[in-house]
Amino acid sequence: MASAAEQLAANMNIGSFARATELHKRLLFTLGALLVYRIGTYVPIPGINSEAFLQFFQNPDGQRGILDMFNMFSGGAVERMAVFALNVMPYISASIIVQLMGAVYPPWEKLRKEGGEAGRKQLNQYTRYLTVILAVAQSFGIAVGLNASQGLVDSPGLFFIATTVVTLTGGTMFLMWLGEQVTSRGVGNGISLIIFAGIVAVLPGTIARLLGLAQEGQMSAFALLFIAVLAVATIIFIVFMERAQRRLLIQYPKRQEGNRMVGGERSFLPLKVNTAGVIPPIFASSLLLLPATVAQMTANADLPAWMGWLPALTGQLNHGQPLFMALSAALIIFFCFFYTSITFNPEDTAENLRKYGGFLPGIRPGKRTAEYLDYVLTRLTVIGAAYITLVCLLPEFMVAQMGNSLYFGGTSILIVVSVTMDTVAQIQSHLLAHQYEGLIKKAKLRRGGRGVPTPVRR
Repeated sequence: MASAAEQLAANMNIGSFARATELHKRLLFTLGALLVYRIGTYVPIPGINSEAFLQFFQNPDGQRGILDMFNMFSGGAVERMAVFALNVMPYISASIIVQLMGAVYPPWEKLRKEGGEAGRKQLNQYTRYLTVILAVAQSFGIAVGLNASQGLVDSPGLFFIATTVVTLTGGTMFLMWLGEQVTSRGVGNGISLIIFAGIVAVLPGTIARLLGLAQEGQMSAFALLFIAVLAVATIIFIVFMERAQRRLLIQYPKRQEGNRMVGGERSFLPLKVNTAGVIPPIFASSLLLLPATVAQMTANADLPAWMGWLPALTGQLNHGQPLFMALSAALIIFFCFFYTSITFNPEDTAENLRKYGGFLPGIRPGKRTAEYLDYVLTRLTVIGAAYITLVCLLPEFMVAQMGNSLYFGGTSILIVVSVTMDTVAQIQSHLLAHQYEGLIKKAKLRRGGRGVPTPVRR
């Protein structure tokens, strides 16, 4: 028999959506915030020669490498060197560092585990401070690289470096604030939606470029069809894996209350195959972008002799290169296990089950239950890490065989599909909440209006 939530979900239609005025406000706020973000990706930083930089970025003989992925995540802001060129990557890098420190640094670990809401706000404040530091360092590296390149800056000098650092850092902090506002007042996770909007914005250009290559004869029709089929198959595979879960049976014992027996219910504890979600590839991309950005921007500058190794290292960070694929796979697998350990604690779950009288059939409550949950979760995480690594690295093998012009972003598809599913789920939850409120109001009216129950006749 379907649950009440499932019955309400089945009855949701256009009419119920039209009556959810609170959801309309949240959706409009989210769309407005994303529109502001897109406008900012077209505003160039002061002093940059936009046309010269665009020619440099689109030079087919240049080795842009990992900047292509940076440009994709920023919605094309890098190729225009806009005020949002850094996007939210410094914030993501800061989140990684704070979460890592929260697992190994005792004071921060205590804040994370025992601080409650106040501890979470304190860690978020540390993340903001660290975001400023990383954004300043990253923007300074970009400013120095641009200042040293011929023809890209109208008036090179210290003033250009200072204004570039302030502009790029301010753009990142504004996007961080905008993402937090979307999370609290809109629909979905604000930071993920900003990355999602950047990827979707460059998608039409990517499709047009592939069609242009096929029209010019540089790509066969079979190769184009293969890429289209692979994209559809990847989306279907991602949806299947994101919905896959292991359901553990939870049994509650019967107990006597007065003259009747209560309890004895059964429920399920769902464990997702991919508990970490889309965080591992985003974190991995962020850590790869952080050092590679400065390396790429300074690769064509006049370097001293002792830095002669930098161009070779930059070349190894291109798509399809063995070093890039190895680092990506290692970081994705690491963050799959790390983020899963943060979001799901087997000991806390086992303690909560014991507190409310629940148990896994055949498993003793307490420590043995925690060990069994950790056993199951570890094996699920292995499958989830392999799935994410396969989705993200399959296009890299295609790049190694076909070239950078045929780059097909598995990470971008994973982010787009996952964020879309999460946003749709949040919209459905808002609609369910609205329908629940409607049912409560109807029940109150049937009891006499304004929630006052009618007197019982004796």
